[in-house]
Formats: sequence, structure tokens, C-alpha cells
Amino acid sequence: MRVPVVHQQARRRRARYARLLWNGAEILVTLGVVLMLLVVHQLWWTNRQAREGAERKVQALERQWVGEGEGEGSASHGDGDGEGGSGVDSGSGGPGDGAGAGSRRAPASATNPTPRPRWTQAYAILAIPRLGLRVPVAEGISKGNVLNKGYVGHYPGTAQPGRAGNFALAGHRNTHGEPFRYINRLRRGDRIEVETPAAVYTYVVDRTLAQTSAGDGGVIREVPRSEVRPSYGYTDPGYYLTLTTCTPEYTSKYRLVVWGKLGSMRPR
Repeated sequence: MRVPVVHQQARRRRARYARLLWNGAEILVTLGVVLMLLVVHQLWWTNRQAREGAERKVQALERQWVGEGEGEGSASHGDGDGEGGSGVDSGSGGPGDGAGAGSRRAPASATNPTPRPRWTQAYAILAIPRLGLRVPVAEGISKGNVLNKGYVGHYPGTAQPGRAGNFALAGHRNTHGEPFRYINRLRRGDRIEVETPAAVYTYVVDRTLAQTSAGDGGVIREVPRSEVRPSYGYTDPGYYLTLTTCTPEYTSKYRLVVWGKLGSMRPR
């Protein structure tokens, strides 16, 4: 009778392979958990934090403006602008093809200029009724100090609310509050309101550019017109609003653009 021989070397080899497979499986599971947590952080936690922070800032701005209004209620308005002399060009006398029904005059808002904001300062509120959106507008488009806080950023060098030219804004489409996630749903005639301490400016959506390159600077010029797709945009000076965000969703390869024209202004 032949006695079976146990090959110790083969057994050790199989045990070593088993340990490698087990360790590899543990590493893959750990990586999967880490990636899942990162996704949750990006898609849920950053949105929650940014939205809550943006809502608090909107409320703070509203309280601040109410307080300023009550404090100035009995004050003289002899200087005509009520903003302490910001030095911002009012744009009066400029053409106004976006101000009301074909008016060629600067709107009444030109007599009440918005003060020049400090860098990253939240100084206005953007409201889009169709989207149920109310978010702060801050100066600059810095990710860390503006966009990632759930704010909408004002492109430096473009016009201020209600001024002649192009009031151009940027916002995240995904993560960090994603205020501009659904601006692709805006249609011609939809209202977009920009609230400041002095007035509420109502812009009316006019045109949409579904996709252009990330470097298409023409869309935020004083007279906005795409450099990539020249058939999109304008040729005459006016009072414009531009909203820009990334497209397609969850990428930053292209830009989606919505344009509006100033329709009306009412003092606060």
C-alpha cells in the first residue's frame, strides 16, 4: 500500500496565493468604500453645506438692507445716489435696447448706481422664480471664496446690476450648492431678478447658447456674442445679463450660456 505524500511546498504556495487574494480583496473593498465616501461628500455633503451657507447669507443680506432702509428712512437724499459715492459709472446716456420695450434711453436705474463691491464680497441676491432659486451674488469667480460656497460669482470687469453693458455671472452646475444646475430649463420670457440694497432689477430671458467652449470670452463681453458660434449673441449695446455654467453635467469641458435683457427696475 502506497502512503500519500503531502507536498508541503505546494501547500505553502497555495496558502500564499490565498493570502494575496484576500489582501487584494480587502484593498479593493477599502478603495471602494473610500471612493463611495468621496462621492457622497462631493454630491451630497458639499451641496448641503453650500446651500445652507448661501441661505444664511441671503437672510443676512435681507436683514442688513432692512436695517439700512430703516436707518435711512428719515435721512436726506440730497446727494442723489444714496450709496455714499461709490465712483461706479452709472451708464446714464448709454443706449438701452435691453431696457423695456425697445427703449433707446438708459433706464431709471442709471440714476442709482450700485457701489463697487469688495473682492469676494456678497452684495446682491439673484432670484429665478421658475427654478425656485435665491442665492447671493459675490464679486469674483474664485472657486474657494465664492463658487464653492454656493454663491454665484460676478465676472470682474463686466457691468454691475442695472448698468449699461453686460452683468455676467458664473455658478456651479454640480456640487457645492449647484445653483445653476437647472438653468438649461429657462425659456425665453422667464424672469430673473437681481436684488441690491437700492433696487430690484428684473431681466427677461432672451436667448440660450446650449454649448460653447470654456474659453469663449465673447459671451461675457459688453455686447455679448460667441466667438465660437458667432450666430449666437448680440450686435447692439444694451443692458444684458449673462449666466454661465459647465456642461454637460458633471464635467467642465464646455459652457452653457443664458442671456437676458433688462426689463424693469423698482426701488427697494
